[in-house]
Amino acid sequence: MGHWWYRNIVEPGKLPLLLALAAFVLTFLVTRVITRLIRAGRGPFGNVRAGGLHIHHVVPGVVLTVIGGFGAVASDRHGMGGAVCAVLFGTGAGLVLDEFALILHLDDVYWTDEGRKSVEVVVLTAALVGLLLAGFAPFGVNDLSQQELQDRGTVIAGIAGNFLLALVALSKGKGRTAVFGAVVPLVALVGAVRLARPGSPWARRFYGRRPRARARATLRAYRHDRRWAGPRRALQDWIGGKPDPRPVRLPGRR
Repeated sequence: MGHWWYRNIVEPGKLPLLLALAAFVLTFLVTRVITRLIRAGRGPFGNVRAGGLHIHHVVPGVVLTVIGGFGAVASDRHGMGGAVCAVLFGTGAGLVLDEFALILHLDDVYWTDEGRKSVEVVVLTAALVGLLLAGFAPFGVNDLSQQELQDRGTVIAGIAGNFLLALVALSKGKGRTAVFGAVVPLVALVGAVRLARPGSPWARRFYGRRPRARARATLRAYRHDRRWAGPRRALQDWIGGKPDPRPVRLPGRR
């Protein structure tokens, strides 16, 4: 285990990336637990205010991200300074992306349906960083044996092929499938061979003169969204908390 850790994590200089990913995920989870406790009025936590101004946690997140980012650029990735900066950067990024919807809408939409975008962005970011951590493992390791070179060559070829499948899925309007398919080959294959979503670049390019294909794609997209909207919302609620119900607007009132 120690040999594998050194050859695949420490020697290629990927320890800071692993630490940043761990800090990113842990910060997001802890932040969501704390905000849900604050929302429920439980525990010793409360909103941070300064002079009547509500300080969102995206503010310290930006500060930590800047410090960690510039510190990582200026430090050695194999040294202790690089590891510390990676943790700071991952922590800051977790705080920032937890309020991604607030930045996007320039409004406090944390506990609304629009706030679900923060959860989606965090999950996609963690998946992409995990892909970087796993996908680039064949690069940066020194003094490989012939057998290791051959095995890693096979891995590189597999990664390249799977990446092309993920690009096809992305062109078909399947962003989530493309991201997770970049990590799981079977997902990328399924996304690449299935019908494209209406309005995607693939559909505009190849379905323009095929009305039957357009109709099938539209029907399939409708059925897919109807089938998976509920489970997707339930998963998002479990991770990030259930949004507040929308206020009912009475007729004649604005």
